[in-house]
Amino acid sequence: MNFPQTRLRRLRQNKILRELVSEKKVDIKDLIYPIFVCEGNNVKKEIKSMPDQYTMSIDQAIIKCEEAFALGIKSFLIFPVSDIKDETGICAVSKNNIQQKAIKKLKNEFNEILIIADLCNCAYTNHGHCGTLVDGDVDNDLTVKNLCNQAISLVESGADIIAPSDMMDGRIKEIRKKLDSQGYVNIPILSYSAKYSSAFYGPFREASESAPKKGDRSTYQLNYCNYREAIREGKQDVYEGADMIMVKPALSYLDIITKFRQNFNLPIVAFNVSGEYSMVKAMSKLNWGDEINLIMEIITSIKRAGADIIITYHAIEVAKQIINENQ
Repeated sequence: MNFPQTRLRRLRQNKILRELVSEKKVDIKDLIYPIFVCEGNNVKKEIKSMPDQYTMSIDQAIIKCEEAFALGIKSFLIFPVSDIKDETGICAVSKNNIQQKAIKKLKNEFNEILIIADLCNCAYTNHGHCGTLVDGDVDNDLTVKNLCNQAISLVESGADIIAPSDMMDGRIKEIRKKLDSQGYVNIPILSYSAKYSSAFYGPFREASESAPKKGDRSTYQLNYCNYREAIREGKQDVYEGADMIMVKPALSYLDIITKFRQNFNLPIVAFNVSGEYSMVKAMSKLNWGDEINLIMEIITSIKRAGADIIITYHAIEVAKQIINENQ
């Protein structure tokens, strides 16, 4: 029916009614909180381009996890800020690395915690690329071999989920084979399937000290013009054994999240990345927008697009807002 018989504003007349007919809402259980860990004790260094986010030693990471736990956040993505680097990234395999040590300590500290280990070589290479360079480009197969061994090291340290973020061809198949051969058949793989070559990663690369010293990552990360290519990546990862697939970044790629939701029955993960976070913080600092409303609108849009799970540096703020709204 048409106006005036149909008045779409009828269902917007008051807050209770609007909540009753709300289609998509973010839940605290949907959230994963990323943490940067570094060597040392009592280290809590604010990331200049990411206000309120820190590079933390393990003792401070434990305190941050306790804060998140109190709000109902129990899933964490661990990124290493490594002092140890080499030409190939082979040092990533060592159980004495900060990422492995942090995972082990967190698992021992908390009875109920889910640890996702970012699996990549960029934090461990002295050139900042995601794998072993041969003739100036990342060698796909040599890098995959190293990633498989790194995955075992992370799982042996206590990681619950392995999340390859390198974008090498065939790595999901080989990592799955390696995990299974070592008896880790129940460890899920969360694949960064559609990881775009994006300018939104700038603050992250400052935090993780992983920016390429030369060139960029466009030979292995996706072209932001393409969505068909993203579907091919997703299909390949599902075929090779991925248990969950990710779109990264999120906000400029809501269409890709929706395409993944339409094409795949696996859980869809979206990464609300550092640049998206920093834009909100900059707007808030300049009083150009209400910060928490900006955050909730963005996170809800990611959920609405089709994401089941959202990795976000805003996780603690989102959880506090959800709790406040439910009181």
